[in-house]
Amino acid sequence: MPPTPRDADRPQDLRFSRMERLLGGHPIRTVTVDGTSARFVTDPALVRRILLTDARHYGKSELLQKARILSKSGLLAPDDARHRHYRRLAHPHLRTTAVTAHTPLMADVARATAASWRPGQPVDIQAAMCRAAGRIALTALLGPTTGATSALLTDRLAALSWEMITKPLYGRAARARRPAARLRQAFTDFRTPLARCITDRLNSPHPTTHYLAALLADAGPAAGGALSGEQVCDEAVMMLTAATVTTASVMSWALYTLARHPLAEEKVLKDLAQPADTDTDTNTGARPGHGHGPPGYTLRFLMEVLRLHPPVWITSRRTLTHVTLGEHTLPAGTDVVFSSYLLHRHPAHYRDPHRFDPDRWLTTRPRPQDATYLPFGTGSRGCVGETFAWQELHVLLAALAQEWRLTLQPGTRPRAAAHTTLHPHRLLMIPQPR
Repeated sequence: MPPTPRDADRPQDLRFSRMERLLGGHPIRTVTVDGTSARFVTDPALVRRILLTDARHYGKSELLQKARILSKSGLLAPDDARHRHYRRLAHPHLRTTAVTAHTPLMADVARATAASWRPGQPVDIQAAMCRAAGRIALTALLGPTTGATSALLTDRLAALSWEMITKPLYGRAARARRPAARLRQAFTDFRTPLARCITDRLNSPHPTTHYLAALLADAGPAAGGALSGEQVCDEAVMMLTAATVTTASVMSWALYTLARHPLAEEKVLKDLAQPADTDTDTNTGARPGHGHGPPGYTLRFLMEVLRLHPPVWITSRRTLTHVTLGEHTLPAGTDVVFSSYLLHRHPAHYRDPHRFDPDRWLTTRPRPQDATYLPFGTGSRGCVGETFAWQELHVLLAALAQEWRLTLQPGTRPRAAAHTTLHPHRLLMIPQPR
């Protein structure tokens, strides 16, 4: 059984042991988060209604986002029309053909990460994955930068990402009117050189085709006008941080899982050694279900890691009008909460749900619209970078697993920490060459 997030520092209603017991009861329960009453939804069919069928009746909720200092412009705009506009703006830079163009970059960063490790020297896996994912995100968003600028931005984005990963979503720290000093400083330390880089791009006579260029050239949606220079910078911080923290958390769990399951590790290595077949998702990082047959073992492995350890483990929405949800009528302004961590462990949909079993995906074909498997969300506010993320995870895993065999540092016992993302706390591993 994978590690269970520690419950001691969570409100009673949000302790995992308590939430899992709710699965056997009513599909909707009332919980209290930071003194606010909310409805906790455990039925995938009702989550589907919130995210898809009746999505127009639900808006963003601040219930579990008080601690965040990210932009509320562009993709994070609460206004749906403005969000859709910037989602369309980002899409050409994240669709399959664009992701394919970024694959050599991913491979270069993965190889550089593998080359930086030394036999027998402990590696802080979460920190290493923050650096790798951050470097990929920076180049994909900004395009190439000079060596010194690249190193500075990578270091500071990794530091900001770590502060964001460990930030609580509720409790006293989340209720504070201002972010914690270290998070605030990390935000400033990264944003300052990033702003200079963006200014240089804006003044450059050489055009660029990256997403940042689309933001800078955008004339703005009818719903609210173009982003200001300050907002473009904040949007860039949001995109870069979000891409980094989620990938770093998932990759950390993937490497931990390889060490815990030698048979799975053997199968992943065997699968990676096979020639890639571009017509199916058997040996690529394509999204699940987009091939013509069952996913290959590496993809099944990553799917199972994401099932057990979804980075965005809990989500909230707020009703915009009176709605009927199951047998409940909810007035406008009601916060509703659901957890992909629990949906992915629903015993009615997953046999032996706590067991790590990549082969369950040979017969189980997830569909985002079913709301039983939501590692990247679904609907109008699902992750716009999902295709990019699958390919990035596959490339990083291939390079690191084929180069190194990782074992846990003696005396360490990583635990799952449920903060901004669900991440392994203090994951120190020892690399040995294959």
